[in-house]
Amino acid sequence: MAYMKFKELTKYFDFKKEILDIESLPDYTKEYVSDIEKILMAYKNSKDYVLFTDKRMILFDRDPLAAYYKKIHIVPYKSISTSAINYMPSKVELLFSFDSGYQLHINFVGMNHDKKENLKKVYKLMMEMTI
Repeated sequence: MAYMKFKELTKYFDFKKEILDIESLPDYTKEYVSDIEKILMAYKNSKDYVLFTDKRMILFDRDPLAAYYKKIHIVPYKSISTSAINYMPSKVELLFSFDSGYQLHINFVGMNHDKKENLKKVYKLMMEMTI
C-alpha cells in the first residue's frame, strides 16, 4: 500500500503598487471576477497581481521567463482558518492559513499611514466573511 501526501510549499508575494483605476487592470484579471462581485482593492508588482473583492482574493502568479505561464490562486474568504496582519514601518504583511493547510504570505511594501488604513479595512472585511 502506498500513501501520497501533497502539500504545496508556502507561497510568498511582495506587492509594491496599489492600482487606483480598476479599469486599467489587464483583461485576463477581470475575467475571474464574477458579475456579483465588486473589486475593493488591487495591487501589483512587476509580474503579479492581487485582487480583493467583497467575496474572495484572486492572486495571479506569472512567470516572467515563461511568457504564457500564469498560476491563479482563487481564495474564498470563508476558507481562511487563521490569519494575521503585521504592521511595520512602510510595510504590511498578511499571513494566512487555509482549511487545507496551505499557507500564504503577502507583503505590501512602500506603505504610508493612509494606505495601511485602506488595507486594514479590506482585511477586516475578509475576516468578517470567515465567520
